[in-house]
Amino acid sequence: MAMIFYTNPMSRGRIVRWMLEEVGAEYETRVVGYGPEMKSADYLGLNPMGKVPTLVHDGAVITECAAICAYLADAFPEAGLAPPHGTPERGSYYRWLFFGAGPVEQAVINASFGFTVDDPQKQRRTGYGSLDRVCDTLERLLSDGRDHILGESFSTADVYLGAQIAWGLQFGTLPERPGFGAYAARILARPAAIRAREIDEALMPQDVPAG
Repeated sequence: MAMIFYTNPMSRGRIVRWMLEEVGAEYETRVVGYGPEMKSADYLGLNPMGKVPTLVHDGAVITECAAICAYLADAFPEAGLAPPHGTPERGSYYRWLFFGAGPVEQAVINASFGFTVDDPQKQRRTGYGSLDRVCDTLERLLSDGRDHILGESFSTADVYLGAQIAWGLQFGTLPERPGFGAYAARILARPAAIRAREIDEALMPQDVPAG
């Protein structure tokens, strides 16, 4: 089945690239430039948000990093990156995928723009409370001796949420907390993660430092 990956090496598409390498998918990469190309009529026909990444697989169009990663885990079950349906582990898997897509994403972006809320009543309206509360939750998760988000086994949750933690540490949008650094180093040392970084760095514009 044909698979086309629309991305830019300076985007969240790096997360999806990692997932593609983890499942061993055969795919074609199409780099979409920021500006007119990403807002062109042709690309907006695929992704009306005019952003990357977008995955097209045998006619199905999937956008949003968490959704693409979850889709790939189901499309390539032999990779073993998602627990069986209907199990407690599957529940935890969904929990942490959506925690990354919701509270972590919102808290980190809002804090990076200087938007913070101290009033407890107003914090309830944010859906995540505060960046500190999000980090407290991640710290409790990662400081209990587990190797991966779900325990001993690496999963799609490590690709998606783990990439956010690693990215946050690299660029200072997340504070260092017990367990964060060791966890990030562990997952980024995976062969698929290394391959994905090498591919994206080779696609970086020559006048832009690789990230």
